[in-house]
Amino acid sequence: MIGFFDSGFGGLSILKEVIGVGAKEKSSLADFDFMYLGDNARAPYGNHSPEKIYTYTTEALDYLFKQGCELIVLACFSASANALRKIQQEWLPKNYPDKRVLGVLIPTAEEAIKETKNNRVGILGTRATINSGALSAELLKRSPNLQIFSEAAPLVVPLIEEGWVKKVETKKILRYYLKPLKNKKIDTLILACTHYPLLIRDIRALVSSKVKVFHPGVAEKKSLTDYLQRHPEITSKLSRTGKRIFLATDRLDDFNRLGSKFLGEKVSAQLVTL
Repeated sequence: MIGFFDSGFGGLSILKEVIGVGAKEKSSLADFDFMYLGDNARAPYGNHSPEKIYTYTTEALDYLFKQGCELIVLACFSASANALRKIQQEWLPKNYPDKRVLGVLIPTAEEAIKETKNNRVGILGTRATINSGALSAELLKRSPNLQIFSEAAPLVVPLIEEGWVKKVETKKILRYYLKPLKNKKIDTLILACTHYPLLIRDIRALVSSKVKVFHPGVAEKKSLTDYLQRHPEITSKLSRTGKRIFLATDRLDDFNRLGSKFLGEKVSAQLVTL
């Protein structure tokens, strides 16, 4: 089973792309079994310290591994930026040496580098992701000539979770956050938060038509497909019955309601305690 973890509902926008919900062609990953855990009791992670994010993330990983997951994707930019490296280098070898944990950050960075033409890349994300500098570091590691411009947008996640996706106030706040990035003449914009794809149409409308705004789930789908092809020793352990299990740590009604919007199909989660 493949685990997906996020601090709340946003990672379902990544899972949606991975399994191809609503897509014209069936995803090559659709037959795999997935277990999704949203720690919405402690969300959003983007406003927590790196130490807290690491602690919360390892607790979630421990739970998912104990449920039978062989491979887990951190479908959360805050967790990927602030905890993934330490998890891979220290926590995983000590606790689950035969398991694997991947993140959304590096696939997104690699995709952005392919897209940019003028080497001016913008990042829109939570405070934790922006302040960590992890995404910028991954971009520059792969392409030192990039000019990177980052903007934290702390109000966007709460607005989405309040159901204000189509409100004029949300568009005004988006315009406020995007203006500094537009002024830097970026040609590629990274949505470094899994909530933001719900606003991708508005974001594309607010930036120049010449700016490439891509869905982080598309990058993750490519990366996970490639990873499984290169690691048959992991793929052979994964069950493939098309099962979907959804878990949440609080507010099941909210999780199911909002989660269904993020995933594009009905979500019915079970309540768990980490």
